[in-house]
Amino acid sequence: MERPVFYYDLGSPWCWLAAERVGGGPEWVPVLAAGPSAVDREEVERRAAADGHPPVVWPEPFPFDARTAMLAATFAKEAGRGVAFSLAAMRQAFLAGRDLSVVDNVLIAAAACELHPRAVVKALESDRVAAALDAASARAAAAGVRELPALVDGGRVVAGTEAITGVDAGT
Repeated sequence: MERPVFYYDLGSPWCWLAAERVGGGPEWVPVLAAGPSAVDREEVERRAAADGHPPVVWPEPFPFDARTAMLAATFAKEAGRGVAFSLAAMRQAFLAGRDLSVVDNVLIAAAACELHPRAVVKALESDRVAAALDAASARAAAAGVRELPALVDGGRVVAGTEAITGVDAGT
């Protein structure tokens, strides 16, 4: 039986909230969101507080261009550290207010999961890593993912803020 898949973008606070709940059961797959979606900051802050997180610290600018961080997440996944890196990066973004379009901020998250900074910088410039990220994004679209975060299990897609609830229900 195929594992469920958790699709996420490091630039989304909704993906961060879902990621904090999803655990290691599903396969974590970083994908680029189609574009920035409107975020109700107060709703994110309420949900984060209800989940027991410290206050959200919004990066400036927000939304930020997450492509750099997503390339690093793709590399981290290939290195077997995708979950650890992704959680560290999202916490840097939404608990420390760091803009993940800045390479140094991405390297802070990489250091937290023992990825060597030179390897990460090389991955950010790699055509192979960029192609892997693009392929993962195409895979998500082919699976019916139209919104992030998304959980796909047995062909069923639960996406957006409903994915956070889906995580609670064990989807």
